[in-house]
Amino acid sequence: MFAPVTEEGWDDVLKEAKTAGIPVIIVDRMIKTSDDSLYTCWVGSDFRKEGDTAVAWMETTFKGATDLKIVHMQGSLGSSAQIGRTEGLQAGVDRNPAWDVIYRATGDFTQVKGKEVMEYILKQHDRIDVLYIENDDMAYGAMEAMDVAGRTYGVDGDVTIISFDATRGGLEATLQGKINYNVECNPMHGPRVEAIIKQLIRGETPGKLAYVDETAFDATTITQADIDARAY
Repeated sequence: MFAPVTEEGWDDVLKEAKTAGIPVIIVDRMIKTSDDSLYTCWVGSDFRKEGDTAVAWMETTFKGATDLKIVHMQGSLGSSAQIGRTEGLQAGVDRNPAWDVIYRATGDFTQVKGKEVMEYILKQHDRIDVLYIENDDMAYGAMEAMDVAGRTYGVDGDVTIISFDATRGGLEATLQGKINYNVECNPMHGPRVEAIIKQLIRGETPGKLAYVDETAFDATTITQADIDARAY
């Protein structure tokens, strides 16, 4: 089994695995291939659904807004998470004429790059209403940059932060009101992969796609009990 960083460029090695009779389970991120028979099955998140979940919250929270300035910090370009979460936001922008993406750049899913990119953005834009940032690590970096620049964010701030992954640290930041909305990316793939391997050993054919269950957390309703109940 393997978790691809990007979606493309896997056909040759997968053909070798198929020729050798080795089942391949793809975990977390999806791949692009012209021949789905090159892999046995995939286990992971519905990243487009994650984006749609975040956008639905935005449409409720900012209903009636006439001019919404959005900064979009993307993850590693070409990754499934980046593609799905970006598609979700773009669909929301297309539906809402008042939504204006004033800046879009990649932070490569890292805290260091998130801080670096946010420092640049803050110098270019005095007003930011929403920071749609595609994972918690980048959000940590962006918050560092805003702290240094004296920009307020979160529940009581000027910048609404929408993040993804719902890591333990991300949920703690949500509980503290620093992140307004955090969409889960459930990493608990192990049990599903184990079950699939057992199916293969028994000679059974597992389903081609297996999505993990995911939820989202609002800073106005999340509790410490919610965090403590997480399995990761």
